[in-house]
Amino acid sequence: MAQTETQLAEAERTPSVQAVSAPAVVRLNPDDNVMVACRRLTAGSEPSALGVKCLDDIPSGHKVAARAIAHGEAVRKYGQIIGFATQDIDAGQHVHTHNCGMGDFERDYAYGAEARPTDYVPEAERATFQGIVRPDGRIATRNYIGVLTTVNCSATVARAVADSFRGPALDAYPNVDGVVAFAHGTGCGMAGSGEGMELLQRTLHGYLTHPNFAGVLLIGLGCEMNQINRIVERFGLERGSSFDYMKIQEAGGTRAAVQDGVERVQAMLPAANEVKRQPVSASHIKLALQCGGSDGYSGITANPALGAAVDKLVRHGGTAILSETPEIYGAEHLLTRRAASREVGEKLIERIHWWEDYTAKNSGSMDNNPSPGNKEGGLTTILEKSLGAAAKGGTTRLENVHGYAEPIAGPGFVFMDSPGYDPCSITGQIASGANIVCFTTGRGSVSGFKPSPSLKLCTNSTTYQRMSEDMDINCGPVLDEGISIEEMGDKIFDLILRTASGQQSCSEALDFGDNEFVPWQIGAVM
Repeated sequence: MAQTETQLAEAERTPSVQAVSAPAVVRLNPDDNVMVACRRLTAGSEPSALGVKCLDDIPSGHKVAARAIAHGEAVRKYGQIIGFATQDIDAGQHVHTHNCGMGDFERDYAYGAEARPTDYVPEAERATFQGIVRPDGRIATRNYIGVLTTVNCSATVARAVADSFRGPALDAYPNVDGVVAFAHGTGCGMAGSGEGMELLQRTLHGYLTHPNFAGVLLIGLGCEMNQINRIVERFGLERGSSFDYMKIQEAGGTRAAVQDGVERVQAMLPAANEVKRQPVSASHIKLALQCGGSDGYSGITANPALGAAVDKLVRHGGTAILSETPEIYGAEHLLTRRAASREVGEKLIERIHWWEDYTAKNSGSMDNNPSPGNKEGGLTTILEKSLGAAAKGGTTRLENVHGYAEPIAGPGFVFMDSPGYDPCSITGQIASGANIVCFTTGRGSVSGFKPSPSLKLCTNSTTYQRMSEDMDINCGPVLDEGISIEEMGDKIFDLILRTASGQQSCSEALDFGDNEFVPWQIGAVM
């Protein structure tokens, strides 16, 4: 008997019982002068693949010197520079923040040198999923009603309106996935024009028109800088059965506004419930690529496996969106080589220079990005973290570079500028049109991103087994069991299709996604 989707999903979340056969260490490129410990190594042990004795205890996921590295010499992993030795390092020593640091070096951007045309699957042969077709032809993966806010002042009212539809209130509307409030902490105390307001309004517009919403109610206070009327006029929005707006001051205060909001949402529910899923092409998938709580395995298992799934999605006509500009720093030259044109490559480098200037103005540096958890998991510098993170983007041509929350028409692999802060970055990707999220993690991230379902891809079996309720798929068998990157990529691609068809993700089962709406707040707070 064929397994049901629920049984397949449960099997993916069940910890593997196969004996762990991961090597003690792994070299990722012949040019590397460090190797990665696949389990904890004790001082005095001599893994056969290393060829020398470990002079220190090496935590799992961390680096060990495969040969002597002189003070000032480049430390190489993935065949790329991840830092420079800050002292002489002997073969067998632990290589980490105590003896490896950042340093400047020349990158060869070689614009478009490795770009190749996409080998698209013929339309008749492309994979499909059970999608929701909106009246205007847009394709949705979920069916929510959103309650959005122009300003922090309307957050409490918006949440109260959405909370009124929890529990049995939606029993009569089984095809509606929920009513969700998207509150944020800005919208006033800011300039009425300029980059900050531009980003906020562009983000709100992306959510207001996202296909995963059957209807949206926009709530303002009334006197804020981010005026509803300006948003409506700027984007040509019109009141109707799927879009409405209101102001708390005009409604008569909090209680009256909540009651008014509930009635407006109630009026949207009957039509929202009328949707039916039907087969649509995988070309309608717009996939947000993210990583958080990364570790030393991220660039070895989950990220390249997601990259393999991205390559497959792109061949089937879909779109994949890589972001987090500070987390491709040091790997940008690998992306420019895949740029569809010199212009596309230069747009990426322009954003890199913007971030260098931005961090410098705020007394920071690009190497401030790795978190304490990243470092505990084996990542030493932003260069190392970025090289692993960029693997999420696969190998296909980089078609374009977009600003934060700019609409992405697709198809193909694209980049969207954003901070490395996961909720903020994914908020921008969803505003750009992403209707599903793949999120890799090694340390164990917990989050969700309504209205788009989010899949957690775990880099190692230890974290997966410890946090299996939060993880959708275990990529640890790439090391533990010798499963190929391509095979793991196929599993991820299949899971993406099933999730796009309505199968619940772990974060959805835990009801994440109400608190991760974080528009990028930039500029002076006044």
